[in-house]
Amino acid sequence: MATPTTDRRSSLEDTMLTTRTPDEETEDGRIRNREAATKIRDAWIYKQIRARQDEFTQYRTARFFLGTWNVNAKGKEESLDEFLTKDWGPNQEYPPDIVCVGLQEMVDLNAVNVTVETKSQQRSQFWVERIRSTLNQPKYTRNDPSRGYTFLTQRYLVGLLICVFVRNPHKARVKYVQSDSVGVGVMGMLGNKGGVSLRLQFYDSTLCVICAHLAAHRENVAGRNADFWNVYAKTSFDIGEEAIREVIRSGSLSQWATGSSSVGVQDHDLVFWIGDLNYRIDESMPTDKVLELSEKDDFDELRSLDQLNNERAKGHAFTGFDEGRLNFRPTYKYQPGTDVYEQRPDKKLRAPAWCDRILWMAQEPNHVQQLSYDRSETPNCSDHKPVYSTLNITIKDVVPAKREAVYDQVMKLLDKFENQTLPMVGLDRISLDFGQIRYGETVTLPIQITNTGKVVAQYRLVPKLDENALCKSWMKVSPTYGMLIPGETPANINFSITINNNTANMLNTGREVLDDILILRLENGRDYYITIKAKYARSCFGMSVDELVLYSEPIRNVPLDPIQRAEKYDPNPTSALCVPKELWRIVDALYERGVDEKDLFLMPGIAKEVKHIRECLDTGAPLANYHVHSLAEAMLSFLSNLSTPIVPPTLFPTLEIDSQNIQSFARKFLEELPPIHYNTFVYVMSFFREALVHKEQNKLAATRLARICVDTMVVGSSTTQSDSS
Repeated sequence: MATPTTDRRSSLEDTMLTTRTPDEETEDGRIRNREAATKIRDAWIYKQIRARQDEFTQYRTARFFLGTWNVNAKGKEESLDEFLTKDWGPNQEYPPDIVCVGLQEMVDLNAVNVTVETKSQQRSQFWVERIRSTLNQPKYTRNDPSRGYTFLTQRYLVGLLICVFVRNPHKARVKYVQSDSVGVGVMGMLGNKGGVSLRLQFYDSTLCVICAHLAAHRENVAGRNADFWNVYAKTSFDIGEEAIREVIRSGSLSQWATGSSSVGVQDHDLVFWIGDLNYRIDESMPTDKVLELSEKDDFDELRSLDQLNNERAKGHAFTGFDEGRLNFRPTYKYQPGTDVYEQRPDKKLRAPAWCDRILWMAQEPNHVQQLSYDRSETPNCSDHKPVYSTLNITIKDVVPAKREAVYDQVMKLLDKFENQTLPMVGLDRISLDFGQIRYGETVTLPIQITNTGKVVAQYRLVPKLDENALCKSWMKVSPTYGMLIPGETPANINFSITINNNTANMLNTGREVLDDILILRLENGRDYYITIKAKYARSCFGMSVDELVLYSEPIRNVPLDPIQRAEKYDPNPTSALCVPKELWRIVDALYERGVDEKDLFLMPGIAKEVKHIRECLDTGAPLANYHVHSLAEAMLSFLSNLSTPIVPPTLFPTLEIDSQNIQSFARKFLEELPPIHYNTFVYVMSFFREALVHKEQNKLAATRLARICVDTMVVGSSTTQSDSS
């Protein structure tokens, strides 16, 4: 199966090129869009300049300090020296060139502060002045102005603050300073959670720093991931047309073809992400064990269960970001004013965690070298410890005369071809047959495009008439536009089909087919029509239990076409199954092989085996001797990916459940469940009860199984997808 490679950051080439002006049709029937052509041309110029940037760029090393601290709404006049200046050396011989500090919870996150600006401005000014006065103490500056720091900018959002200072000798080489804030808290928009950010051009490199406070609670990993992507996607800086042109001319922009004066997080040479990211130690380790290992400075097992590291490894969040090794004690949760983890009997016991983090992402990974990554023991008035890092960053210093020479060469080369005749391209094929595609798979096929003419060829995918999307939702095209000069190496356009739960449901219900036609437009030239077709290898995943019980034979043999299905099967069968046979098969296998398995439902299965198990369920093939954990994961995946959850939302309780009404609610709940849903619910619960009989061997707990029931039979795939969108 072909799949596209994963870059360190997403490219704007993978998104549809948008224009503010409509396409024009010339007298000879050709379609053109001058704005689109200009944008594509600018992107190509940038690509060429960036490839040659070493010809006009000198590189220097700068020392960059980053600090983050959740102050817990405390304002105690405690020294910030250890936090901000510990890395400066015994004689302050290594002061940083740039200092950037992010704070969280500088005010209480109560309803008044979140909805109405009351204290945030006052507290931000207080903290900026505290940091400024610390950096510019006489013992550090020695009354030498060149050793002092100038405040550049700050941005606050309720309890969040980010501010940046630069050493005075570098002040003249800082420009295009902008800031932004994104609230993702209550209702997905308020500022109790979110990010504040700033960006600047330092010499000729672009830097972006985000200070974030993400969703809390140990179990809420998905919420934190969603908050990260929200802040990442929504952060934007309007730096002006002049700045855009300069960074393109210097090769200091990851991609640009939006035609606006705004840039996003990804459009910078160096990106740093700091803050109380709230990722915890995985719940599989008990709180007492986390406390014990933290107090012993035994970090190996803790690091292996750190949620942020694991989510990064899975590509769920912070994709492309790097982080130093965690060699310091978890920074949360402390008894304020002490160095003791909070364990007082009147306080809620929380597992220590590395909530406070510093990460970075660089277009050139070797342009960042971390010198230190540690926590500060003072100030200690908060329930968090401050975290800091000093890094050596490689900064570009452009030689203008050399840059202009390279730019002129690129433009002369471009002009040579733009002044000739119409563009022509060749496609190695205009029809793609993906064959059979299974549930959960992504299959990619390329089309090679070659410039066969004597002029520059600019091309892009465009929507069909009266449509807004380039293609159907189950397909992705990358890149969606490009440019080739004559003789340039042919380019590939990759077409990918993914069968996810939503697509499977549409295919199973006859509302979708894997056929499409895409339009590739050659600017100042013709349109090419690319036909797409594929066949879905039907799966029980993404179906409803009400339909699955209608078929006694493998679901792969059941036609997708509703007419063929009606001809082959009785629409009102009297011999419908009580529960889906696929569920019975996998529960039966688990009962026979693994009810005593240690950590049943707690350990993940082997991905390749889970895929094979799904294929066995779909085709009726015997279940081989797969690992018990793979069978368990396949069972939970089956339940959670049903098109309709076992427990419909209409049966969710509307009143608080207590000991007085639980029996009546349970009775009414079971009575109102649809028949097949009732059978499935009782069947699964009976198996879980049997599993609990063996809890001494499998280490299961009723609370864990209750969480599994909610995730698989109540929440289900449809709700999860809706929430994530």
